[in-house]
Amino acid sequence: MLPIAQVTEANAAPSAALPPEVLYEQAVDKLFHGKFDLATNEWIAIGMGAGLRVALVLVLLTLAWTLAGWASSVVRSSLKRLKFDETLTLFMAKFAKWSILMLAALMCLSKFGVETTSFAAVIGAAGFAVGLAFQGTLSNFAAGAMLLVFRPYKVGDVVDVAGKLGKVDEIELFTTTIDTFDNRRIIIPNSEIYGAVIENITYHRLRRIDVEVGVDYAADIDNTRHVLSEAANATEGALGDPEPDIVLAGLGGSSVDWSIRVWGPTSDYLDVKQALIRQVKIHLDEAGIEIPFPQMDIHMRPGSDVASAAGQAA
Repeated sequence: MLPIAQVTEANAAPSAALPPEVLYEQAVDKLFHGKFDLATNEWIAIGMGAGLRVALVLVLLTLAWTLAGWASSVVRSSLKRLKFDETLTLFMAKFAKWSILMLAALMCLSKFGVETTSFAAVIGAAGFAVGLAFQGTLSNFAAGAMLLVFRPYKVGDVVDVAGKLGKVDEIELFTTTIDTFDNRRIIIPNSEIYGAVIENITYHRLRRIDVEVGVDYAADIDNTRHVLSEAANATEGALGDPEPDIVLAGLGGSSVDWSIRVWGPTSDYLDVKQALIRQVKIHLDEAGIEIPFPQMDIHMRPGSDVASAAGQAA
């Protein structure tokens, strides 16, 4: 029969031959099941195992922090080389950085036996709740991202969006800021812009200027066309190519209607239109062609009450 000391050594030998990871797991299992009378070697196994995990986590976090910073810099520099929007560039760089850090944090938790699947479920539920709470904000964000990517307009363009006419001052992820021609600042949610008709008035370099005018029925049509053509050619700022166009628009109730159409630089639209209106009025006056006022002819039948009253008044 073996002595007690030899029996203890024999029983301890298999445990000592086990790998440190297995000893650590056994010791932790005993600790969490209320078996606090652990042997010294088991406490050592716990300390060594925990120390190894902490060291591994610190190394992993250091690598993740370095990788996140590098990825953020790469995304920022790449998008800048592509002349991407600055606001969206910063957002994408930060998104790449925090995504890597979040993944590293979940990996570190798994090293300590924490079930990361539950965290994924919690994050998904939280994301769904936040999405419902910020539905309008997220729609503005999505619309802003689409506006920044597809560029239907840029800063400095004159646009008609969401029923507002003005010059674009700033395009952000959630809103677009425009200044009206009477110097009012209007901030419009991007979701109201992207889901509606967008008119970019200054997109093209050239723009056609139309002026409508009516002349007396007694005026000769060919002579009127010639006079209006001279007025268009004399307009300061109007282009010769494309050539001005004089259109007989219709026969109105009290006038023959004409449309004078010239082309000019988009940036000088208002100046050219004012000059064209001035030249049309001057040339018609010089040619003796009248611009009639709206008028109505009243015919009274003899013997009617109105005719009798008019005769008495006379």
